[in-house]
Amino acid sequence: MSKPYIVCHMMMSIDGRIDCGMTVQLAGNTEYYETLAALDAPTRVSGRVTAQLEMASGEFHATGSPLGHEAFSKKADAEGYNVIPDTKGTLSWPDDSGSAKPLVILTCEQVSEDYLEFLDSRNISWIATGRDRIDLKRASEILNEEFGVERMAVVGGGTINGGFLDAGLLDEVSILIGPGIDGRKGMASTFDGLPMDRRPVALKLDSVTPYEDGAVWLRYSFDR
Repeated sequence: MSKPYIVCHMMMSIDGRIDCGMTVQLAGNTEYYETLAALDAPTRVSGRVTAQLEMASGEFHATGSPLGHEAFSKKADAEGYNVIPDTKGTLSWPDDSGSAKPLVILTCEQVSEDYLEFLDSRNISWIATGRDRIDLKRASEILNEEFGVERMAVVGGGTINGGFLDAGLLDEVSILIGPGIDGRKGMASTFDGLPMDRRPVALKLDSVTPYEDGAVWLRYSFDR
């Protein structure tokens, strides 16, 4: 299949937790953004929960009929995009005209037509693929072939990271470890949401870069 080179890049505590309110308290935040830039992946994928907290303008309450088929709408050409998975179309957005890093919303084919009309009215690109859940393989193919995305960084949270991992789409895992422990029960981890019977995924360590503040950057490829 045709797809971008996809790297999952995250900052975590040494026990694998990724809560932003926690990691911001650790050394390594500066290095996280420096290492993200070094990956040269101008298109970024954030999870729906992260987008709702940090980017969206509220909730959208759909009333229309489901789309029922694969489709996409490209509103802008750009060097990089902010890609947001929103399976059923629940997030509201301000107008995206003239954005330096335009939005692309990923949904499944059950998304309501009025939500897509709303995105169109806000000059927001979208891809609807997958009957009941987003087909990440097909979405990645469309991003590559129709939007020109060659390198893409998946930057969390754990569920969307796990989705790309489960779909076999990741080429690299890039982890910036902050020198600290979370330890709180039930906090999100770097990869989350996979079935209990899923076997561990083997990785090949490619590089280790330590920093004076105690942070460590690890880069892994897949042992396929």
